[in-house]
Amino acid sequence: MPKRILQGTVVSDKADKTVTILVTRKFKHPVYKKYVTTSKKYTAHDQDNLSKNGDVVSIVESKPISKTKKWIIVKN
Repeated sequence: MPKRILQGTVVSDKADKTVTILVTRKFKHPVYKKYVTTSKKYTAHDQDNLSKNGDVVSIVESKPISKTKKWIIVKN
């Protein structure tokens, strides 16, 4: 099974080796037939603390690193 890859914006880099990513997606509502924007925050592992607020990054699924971290940054 392939791993999911998401793209989003870094909204917090205060923790050590952890960043919070805001991923937004648009989809067509099944009943109202209008496009709806939803967003979700993910915590991702950043080994070298390279990502800063406002950076657009890609994250990929991984095995659980901590209670909430299940994603790793692959591109800055």
